[in-house]
Amino acid sequence: MKKILVTGCNGQLGRAIRKEYAASDVEFINTDVVEGEGVVSLDITDVDAVLKLVRAEKPDVIINCAAHTNVDKCEEQWDLAYKINAIGPRNLSIAATEADAKMIHVSTDYVFEGNGTRPYTEFDAPNPVSAYGKTKLEGENFVKEFAKKHFILRTAWLYGDGKNFVKTMLALAENHDELNVVCDQVGTPTSAVELAKMIHYLEGTENYGTFHATCEGDTNWADFAEAIFKRAGKNVKVNHVTSKQYKEMNPASANRPAYSILEDYMIKLTSDFVMADWQDALDVYMKELLG
Repeated sequence: MKKILVTGCNGQLGRAIRKEYAASDVEFINTDVVEGEGVVSLDITDVDAVLKLVRAEKPDVIINCAAHTNVDKCEEQWDLAYKINAIGPRNLSIAATEADAKMIHVSTDYVFEGNGTRPYTEFDAPNPVSAYGKTKLEGENFVKEFAKKHFILRTAWLYGDGKNFVKTMLALAENHDELNVVCDQVGTPTSAVELAKMIHYLEGTENYGTFHATCEGDTNWADFAEAIFKRAGKNVKVNHVTSKQYKEMNPASANRPAYSILEDYMIKLTSDFVMADWQDALDVYMKELLG
């Protein structure tokens, strides 16, 4: 039986991965920062703890879903962000190579500056402008350096079973008739379910390397919010505001990429796998969420 170690198992993607593999003959070693039922406590920033667990469990695959994803907090907590987003993947990669395990690491569109005019491919040079993006890029570099058999998947605008933009909008709709949402940041909403499918697919191959992993199509945050309200039957007016206007209303917020559209170029070049269109994936998510 294949053994898969998952970090950040209680996050949106961690939950989606377990559901994706539900019908597979797989034994999961579920880890997170807090121990729980069926969950092992693991601090990925502690190389000795990581090596000890991997040596004991001898997984065939390590999937790293753990990250410091609070973009604004990363600006204030550089050391912590670097430990989780860079040192953590480094430690897991060292352990993966020792165990001859495949290393799957989830990264982000924030590794790019976000001022492009066409979808970013895996061949475009990263140039992050935020602490989050910089530390995530360092994590990628460590994975490339230390994990002999690695997959790096860059995703964006992720939502699933957990805290996310969709649920935030629906919660705000309960007490607001109108909302201000940024309209000049474009990207692709990506379902954790779809990302889990791509991870499952790649994990069964030796097609190693860096891949972009977002749903097909693109939109902006304001239009995304309107799509959510339409599907939920909520009569909420969405005021389209610019990033500058939003920054004036929320001065503590970190800079976000204006252009975050990723092209899943490598997976299309090397396989027949294609992720769903973002609107179709949202339909599936909303039906399950709303019942």
